[in-house]
Amino acid sequence: MFKLNVRRTPMLWRDPRHRQGLAGELAAARYLESEGWSVLAHRFRFGHHDIDLIARRAGIVAFIEVKSRQSTGFGNGAESVGWQKRAVLRLVAAVWIARRAGGIDRYRFDVILVSWPRGHGFPHVTHIEDAWRDG
Repeated sequence: MFKLNVRRTPMLWRDPRHRQGLAGELAAARYLESEGWSVLAHRFRFGHHDIDLIARRAGIVAFIEVKSRQSTGFGNGAESVGWQKRAVLRLVAAVWIARRAGGIDRYRFDVILVSWPRGHGFPHVTHIEDAWRDG
């Protein structure tokens, strides 16, 4: 079962975008669990950087960046995972692997897009598996 990792009560957060981001991460975690993934970590931190979700299924560990959007007016979310963000994710993933890896897993980077279409209470989740390759 997914374990929430937040430092302060979300209701006290002043910026509604932070609450929307957390809601997107929760929706993504529920989606992953419904698809047979085990969520290993939420907001795994190294310094000031983090990975939103880390999940495992059938010998694959996915390091997942979650992008939550109300609309696609500023892009679809996946477009905002540029080379700098990828470098940060690569670094944090290497730390996680060094600390917790079991040895035989394969690793990849995924992006999950979460949006709330107007008039619908339920989020729409799109999972982009193996969103990019290192090297």
